[in-house]
Amino acid sequence: PFRKQHDESHRQDSANLLVFIALLTLTILTIWLFKHRRFRFLHETGLAMIYGLLVGVVLRYGIHVPRDINNMTLSCLVNASPATLLVNVSGKFYEYTLKGEISANEISEVQDNEMLRKVTFDPEVFFNILLPPIIFHAGYSLKRRHFFRNLGSILAYAFMGTVISCFVIGMIMYGCVMLMKEVGQLAGEFFFTDCLFFGAIVSATDPVTVLAIFNELQVDADLYALLFGESVLNDAVAIVLSSSIVAYQPAGDNSHTFEATAMLKSFGVFLGVFSGSFALGVATGIVTALISSDFTKLRDFPLLETALFFLMSWSTFLLAEACGFTGVVAVLFCGITQAHYTYNNLSPESQDRTKQLFELLNFLAENFIFSYMGLTLFSFQYHVFNPMFIIGAFLAVFLGRAANIYPLSLLLNFGRRNKIGSNFQHVMMFSGLRGAMTFALSIRDTATYARQMMFSTTLLIVFFTVWVCGGGTTQMLSCMRIRVGVDSDQDNSVSRGHPSSKHLYSRWTFDSNPFSYLKPILTHSGPPLTATLPACCGPLARCLTSPQAYELRDDDSDLILNDGDISLTYGDVTVSADASGARASRGLGPLCGVTSDEALDRELAFGEQELVIRGTRLVLPMDDSEGPLAPALPPPPSGLDLRRHRE
Repeated sequence: PFRKQHDESHRQDSANLLVFIALLTLTILTIWLFKHRRFRFLHETGLAMIYGLLVGVVLRYGIHVPRDINNMTLSCLVNASPATLLVNVSGKFYEYTLKGEISANEISEVQDNEMLRKVTFDPEVFFNILLPPIIFHAGYSLKRRHFFRNLGSILAYAFMGTVISCFVIGMIMYGCVMLMKEVGQLAGEFFFTDCLFFGAIVSATDPVTVLAIFNELQVDADLYALLFGESVLNDAVAIVLSSSIVAYQPAGDNSHTFEATAMLKSFGVFLGVFSGSFALGVATGIVTALISSDFTKLRDFPLLETALFFLMSWSTFLLAEACGFTGVVAVLFCGITQAHYTYNNLSPESQDRTKQLFELLNFLAENFIFSYMGLTLFSFQYHVFNPMFIIGAFLAVFLGRAANIYPLSLLLNFGRRNKIGSNFQHVMMFSGLRGAMTFALSIRDTATYARQMMFSTTLLIVFFTVWVCGGGTTQMLSCMRIRVGVDSDQDNSVSRGHPSSKHLYSRWTFDSNPFSYLKPILTHSGPPLTATLPACCGPLARCLTSPQAYELRDDDSDLILNDGDISLTYGDVTVSADASGARASRGLGPLCGVTSDEALDRELAFGEQELVIRGTRLVLPMDDSEGPLAPALPPPPSGLDLRRHRE
C-alpha cells in the first residue's frame, strides 16, 4: 500500500507541475498574439495572473478529492510540535513530517483540501530559486550611463522614499487597526510593529509592466532610469527594512512597546545587514572578474566560462543568506559588478549566452510567480479579508507613494540642473506597481492572524496595480505628454539645460572615480592604468594592465571624451582640443574662433572621425548626415571600418 501511495503521489505532483507549465505556455502564446496585434492594455504578468485565477477556481470548486477511508485522527499530549514523528504501527515504524498547523474547525476538511495543499509551494522556493534570477537580471541589464547620471535622485527615492513610505503606510494602518478594534472588526492581535512591517513590504515597487511598455515605446531615458533604478534598489531596501522591523525586540515581557534602545538596535541591524550584503555581492563579482580575467585564459572555453559565471552569480544569493545577510541585496550588487567588470572579460559567445540566459530565467520566474499569485487567491486556505483593512490599505499605499515622490522631487530639483518635471512625477506616482517582491515577503510568514490579513490584502493590491495602473500606462504617457520614440544611445539629455554636465560626468568617470583604477586590473578593457595613474606609477601600471586594455575594448560602456586628450581626424583635417580651445590645421576655416566644446560637438556629429586618446586610435564610422561642416570638408575615404590599433 505504501508503494502504491508513493506512486500515486508522484503522479499527482507531476500533474501539478504540468498545470504550471501549461499556464506559462498559454501565457506565452497569448503574449505572442498581443504583440502581433499590438495590444498594450495588458502585460504578460497581468495575463499570467488571470490564467492563475482561472486555474485556482477550477481547483477550488471543480475538483473534489474523495476522502481516504484509512485516514484517522489521534490525540497525543506533547509540549511542542516535532518536525518529524515516528509512528509504530503493528511493529513497523513510519516517519511523518510536519506540514503546518490546522485549526480545530478545519480538521474534517483536510483530506478534501489535499489537492490545494499540493499546489501550495514552500515560501523558501520563491526566495532561493525564483527571486535570484529576477534580481540578478535587474542589476546585470542595468543601463549604467543613465543610471549613474541620475544616481543621486535614484538613491534618494530608493532609501529615503522607501523609509518615508513605510512609516506613512504604517501609521495610517495603525489608525485603521485602532478603528477596527473600536467597532469590533478585529478578530485577533494586530500591533504597531505589524503595521510597520506591512508598510515595508508594500513599499517594494515592481513596475515590470510599466517598464516593459516604456522600453517598447522608447520613453525618455531619464524617466526610465529613475523608475527602473528606484524599483531595483527599493526592493533591496524594503527587504532589509522588513527584517529590521522583525528584529525589533524591546526588553521586558511586552515586545510591542516603544523603546529607544531597541529602535537604535534595529537601525543598526538595517545598516549592518545592508552594508554586509552590499560588500559580499561586490566581492563575489570582483572574484568572478578575476577568475575570468585574461590571466586565467578561461575565455578560451566559453561553455565553462558561462557555467562558472552562472554558478558564482547564483551562489552569491545563497552565501549571503547563509551568512545572515540579505541575498536580494547581495545578488543585485553582484549583478551590477558583473556587468561592469566581468562582462568585459567574457568571450563574445559567453556575453551573448549570459545575457540571454538570465533574460530567459527572469521571464520564466516572473511569469511563474504572477501565475502563482492568481492561483493562491483560491488555493491558500487561511485568507482573512476585512473590508475596512483593505480600504485603509489602498488609501495608505496611495498616500505613501505620494509622500515618497512629490516632496523628494521638490528637494531634488534644488540640486538638479535637469529638473524632474511635474509630468515625470505624476508618471512615477502612477507607476508604483507592486509585484513579485511584495508577494514573496508577504507569503513568507502567514502563521498569525495579522500576517494572514496582510497577505490577503497584499494580493488584492498587486492585482489592482498590475491590471489598472499597468493597463493605463499608455494613456498616462499620452495624457502627461511624455516623449516617446527616444533613442537612448543618441539621447543628448546629458547636455540639455546644463552644457557642462557631460564634462563633469566625464571627469568624475575617468579622473576622480576610483573604479577607473579597478577596471584595468579586473578586466582587459580600457582605459589602461597607464592613462589613469600618475606618471610616477608607470612601471606598476604597465605590470597590472593587460595588453588588451590598450585597445580600449569596452563594448558595454559609453565613449566619454576628456578635454585636452582628444584629436579628431576627418580626411586630411585634424582637430585637437584642449582647455584653451580648438586648434585646427589644413582647411578647418569654419571652425576658427569656436570653443573646444562646440568644436567637439560639431565634429562628432558628422562624417567619419578618427579619435586619438592617449596613445589609442579609434576610427569611428558616423552618420553621413549633412551639417555645417560638410561643405568645408573633403569626402572621407571609402571602405573605412571600425579599427582599433595602437600607435
